[in-house]
Amino acid sequence: MKNKTYKRKSYFIDRKFQGKFIAKLSALVLIGGMLTIALLYFFGAQSKTVAIQNSRVIARSTADFILPLLIQTVIAVTVLVGVTAALLTLFMSHKISGPLYRFKKVIEALENGDFSSECSIRSTDQLSSLADEINSMIRNTKKEVLELKNSAVSLKIKLDTLVENDLSENKRSILAELKKLSEELDRAARYFKT
Repeated sequence: MKNKTYKRKSYFIDRKFQGKFIAKLSALVLIGGMLTIALLYFFGAQSKTVAIQNSRVIARSTADFILPLLIQTVIAVTVLVGVTAALLTLFMSHKISGPLYRFKKVIEALENGDFSSECSIRSTDQLSSLADEINSMIRNTKKEVLELKNSAVSLKIKLDTLVENDLSENKRSILAELKKLSEELDRAARYFKT
């Protein structure tokens, strides 16, 4: 794996994946806030509180007294934690979706016979061991394809040096077949870009 530093050009690589990931985590934070309000209200309803309000003594359940303050506090905390969670999720998901995007591009190139590039990801990204395995596969396949190309070139050179006049009729037909196979082998080998 190359040790290049890549600057992030876009925060959303796979909008659908990252959007769902952020929405799910934000929903979890919201549910946590609602659950906090519900539990504190439930436990506060078990006790009574006496307060002086407008020069009057009022006795009510503790939950009724703290509910407005509780709702304001939990909403503020939920918004703050939700925004923080969304930002963290965006950056964390980038460490996964970025390499997946790169893998997709490398696989598309391989599909088109292009073995000239390797899978380069940032050292801080997840899935770096998978990138190393893909790069190893690319290098091994590239080596085999280069050997195939070299064999095709060697065969073509040897066939071209044979003189048809020195051969019998039977050997000429075999030579023609070999030349045709050599051309097919050469064409197949040229498909790969190494």
